[in-house]
Amino acid sequence: MSVEFISATNVNASNELNPLSSKDLDLDFFRRYARTLDDYGYDYTLLPYGSSGHDPFTLGAALSQVTERIRPIIALRPNTMYPTVAAKALATLDQLSRGRAVVHIISGGDTAEQAREGDRLGKDERYRRSEEYVQILRRAWHSAEAFDHAGEHYQFEDFRSDVRPVNGTIPVSIGGSSQEAYRVGGAEGDIFGLWGEPLADTREQIDKVNAQAAAAGRTDRPRIWVTFRPIIAQTEELAWEKAHTTLAALERNATNQAATWRLHEKAAGEAPENVGSQRLLDQARRGELHDRALWTPTASATGARGASTALVGTPETVAAAILDYVDLGADLISIRGYDNFNDAVDYGRYVIPLVRQELAHRAATRESVPA
Repeated sequence: MSVEFISATNVNASNELNPLSSKDLDLDFFRRYARTLDDYGYDYTLLPYGSSGHDPFTLGAALSQVTERIRPIIALRPNTMYPTVAAKALATLDQLSRGRAVVHIISGGDTAEQAREGDRLGKDERYRRSEEYVQILRRAWHSAEAFDHAGEHYQFEDFRSDVRPVNGTIPVSIGGSSQEAYRVGGAEGDIFGLWGEPLADTREQIDKVNAQAAAAGRTDRPRIWVTFRPIIAQTEELAWEKAHTTLAALERNATNQAATWRLHEKAAGEAPENVGSQRLLDQARRGELHDRALWTPTASATGARGASTALVGTPETVAAAILDYVDLGADLISIRGYDNFNDAVDYGRYVIPLVRQELAHRAATRESVPA
């Protein structure tokens, strides 16, 4: 079994421990960060999307020109771009990056955030739109002939794209924690994204995704992507000291910036709308520490507005915890820190090699056993 690693790209040195007032892109930092991911063995990096943020397509194109191997994952909300336009834009990026493009479809888990760019659909309908969107993307990439489409959300005639992906298609990632997310992701996703939850809960989600894939008639299954926010140090004691320092900074920043995007409506004590955040907060209430190293107070401190659970310990402990998820069926592991650049370097130096060494050892051991 192999595993690939994902990071997330930042446009400047601002991070969740030391937020900067400026949101502007720092080109020197951006280039250095991208090249660092390339040099330290990451396989993918997520270019996130937010209604007030930088355009991930532009960032992905820029990143592709200063790196050699890392694959840009473009976060794409269907309401922001017509699918025929997205198909060409993604295929253009794929050609520009020599076949490295990946797309992550965000159906939308926050009604207020969706409304900022004019999206008024309900949650289940957003997932149905994503399903139709992915089907159009794939047909645009594969079809040599012009085609019509008359669906629930999109209608057009006589469309054909001359812009094709390098390898014939582009991997499509879908995520979520609702039944509709499992259904659409199981049926349509090449990759399915999950946030870091306790092992038993993760196993339950993987089983649901695989069941939906089988129900859709697939003979394969989506590759599973799980995201963590590791906190590592040379000893267990130092790692836990760092964890509590990190938590204090997150809580302090949440208090100081309660009117900003970090807590937004949740500052008034409202429960998060999306099921993934609800699950993380419920798991935090069940206990601070789960399994080998999964720590949940960071999710509570940030309102679980995104992937926010930590793995705490030495590199050996965190690598072992990651392998627990690989053994469950995780194919891709996203590890991004609260101190993004420094953590990316530390993971590349101390965690990623340990995971790969253990997997290589397992493979070599299996191969050496007589049949």
